[in-house]
Amino acid sequence: MITRAIVKGVGHYLPERVVDNREFEKTLDTTDEWIRSRSGIERRHFAAEGQTTSDLAVKAARAALADAGLGPDDLDAIVLATSTADLTFPSAATMVQAELGMTHGFAYDVQAVCAGFVFALSNANALILSGQARRVLVIGAETFSRILDFTDRGTCVLFGDGAGALVLEAAEGDGTSDDRGILALDLNSDGRHRNILYVDGGVSTGTSGHVRMMGKEVFRHAVEKLAATAHAALDKAGLSGGDVDWLVPHQANLRIIKATAQKMGLGMDHVVVTVQDHGNTSAASIPLALSVGKARGQIKTGDVVVTEAIGGGLAWGAVVLRW
Repeated sequence: MITRAIVKGVGHYLPERVVDNREFEKTLDTTDEWIRSRSGIERRHFAAEGQTTSDLAVKAARAALADAGLGPDDLDAIVLATSTADLTFPSAATMVQAELGMTHGFAYDVQAVCAGFVFALSNANALILSGQARRVLVIGAETFSRILDFTDRGTCVLFGDGAGALVLEAAEGDGTSDDRGILALDLNSDGRHRNILYVDGGVSTGTSGHVRMMGKEVFRHAVEKLAATAHAALDKAGLSGGDVDWLVPHQANLRIIKATAQKMGLGMDHVVVTVQDHGNTSAASIPLALSVGKARGQIKTGDVVVTEAIGGGLAWGAVVLRW
């Protein structure tokens, strides 16, 4: 028998304010049709004034704990993926820990931009497999609206705010691909490509900065790398594309999602798609989509699920798990 990290519960939260594509027509040289045709996005949610990333994360965390039938005292650790933490420090994860009333264990942030949740899942899985934790709350949360340049139509129409959370729990498995839980991971990065997607702010500038992106280059790398990392993770799990029940990709662009599914030999009826309603919520997009997919009745116990994402860095990776 071996230890596996299984999904115990999942949840999400979206801010109340819904921003339709037509709102951008008032201030930018763009149209609803232009945004839809290039990204598949129809609307997104923006955080309210004063509403922080940790605020969104807490609400998603509570939803995931409720779904798991657990409380904060049942957790050993919190790993939170975000690029838009409330402050430079302390971590947003410790803020969530305090707000939940969790007075033991440990909490920390992971920063891999849009690939953040994949990297956070890998961290949480390692904590469980090493015996450092039995239950880990893994969160992806972002308030990307705070770092958007609303004069740049190439970026500001793409992103949204939100949070998703997942509870992982240690369980025994046989060591085969029939086990529930995380079966394999594949992580990658290449810092040579940092200039195609970045924020032009930070401690070196004394400003929070704005998202800057070379869209065509990001698209090219995404289509090339996402299917490759998914196949690499499947190979490690001893599975193939034909074994996949659900692809739950990073929700950045519908064209990228379709191209990745095609490269994996999957029909769109095996893909959870939420980008039309949420936009690109960076590290929050995969846990949001997992939660929505379960709520829709798509993802069920025993299903093989593949998640994959690419973000600034460049950083990219995939996780294969049996729900």
